[in-house]
Amino acid sequence: VQDEIAALDAQSKEISARSAAQQQMLGRLLRHQFARGEADALRLLLAGEDPNQNARDRHFLTLLSQTRAEIIGKLREAQVEKQQLAVAAKERQFELEKIEARQKEQREGLVAQQKQRQAMLVKIADRIRGQRKELGALKRDEQRLTNLIAQLAKIASRPKKAKAQRPASNGRSEPPRLHNEHVPQPGGDGSDFAALKGRLRLPVKGDIANRFGTPRAEGGATWKGLFIRAGEGSEVRTVASGRVVFSDWLRGFGNLLIVDHDDGYLSVYGNNQSLYRQPGDTVKAGEAIAAAGNSGGNAESGLYFELRFQGQAFDPLKWVSLR
Repeated sequence: VQDEIAALDAQSKEISARSAAQQQMLGRLLRHQFARGEADALRLLLAGEDPNQNARDRHFLTLLSQTRAEIIGKLREAQVEKQQLAVAAKERQFELEKIEARQKEQREGLVAQQKQRQAMLVKIADRIRGQRKELGALKRDEQRLTNLIAQLAKIASRPKKAKAQRPASNGRSEPPRLHNEHVPQPGGDGSDFAALKGRLRLPVKGDIANRFGTPRAEGGATWKGLFIRAGEGSEVRTVASGRVVFSDWLRGFGNLLIVDHDDGYLSVYGNNQSLYRQPGDTVKAGEAIAAAGNSGGNAESGLYFELRFQGQAFDPLKWVSLR
């Protein structure tokens, strides 16, 4: 469009130059005719000169008039053409302005998109940093529990020979139902803990929301136990007889109670609303030891439950019966 405007401008200048030359020629003719035209015409009417000369003079005057008329006509045509060029140039200029406005709008749109994309990248980076921070906190919480259990294991170590077997998978598939309807009953089986494999009951009724080994929502870490949804205040019962070795609040686990079942076995009960037993208390299978809640900072009320052997967590679902 800019090239077209430049071409139109060049044509307009050319027409202006041609018109100026024609106007100069017309001016000379008019001055000549004004100076001689009236006297020559009067002389032709009154003088009795040679008729041939008179005819030649009249022919000259006629040619002069025709030339003047042609010049005036060309000037008018040039003026019309110049006006047309001006209109065309104005239209092209309008088109150019529209193109420039559209390009400006596109540039502004691109800048806005770049800013939006940059803001999105900043948010994503912040979210990643937050997730890493949460993951770090989870790992630190788990390490605190692991360290605590290791310390408790040392304190509670006894000179008995370990007759229990390290828990291993029995090849059973996971139960199809993930809802627990049964809890340990008071006066339950007093057998050694290792002999209770497959016969334990979960400590509270409710839906099993999170399972051992599955990824946590924060990403990176996995569940070391089960989270069982239960209403606040729901009774939490110990899964087997033993001795309370820890009963206090622990970061990441809320109100936490740990029972030692001898031979390296521990059961862990976290996220409680309140704790009913103190360290050193002896508890029986099926005895109420706490009330479920959300003291661990979970969005839902319930119980966090783990089983451990020699400090290592293992899958409780492979040791309990949901039927």
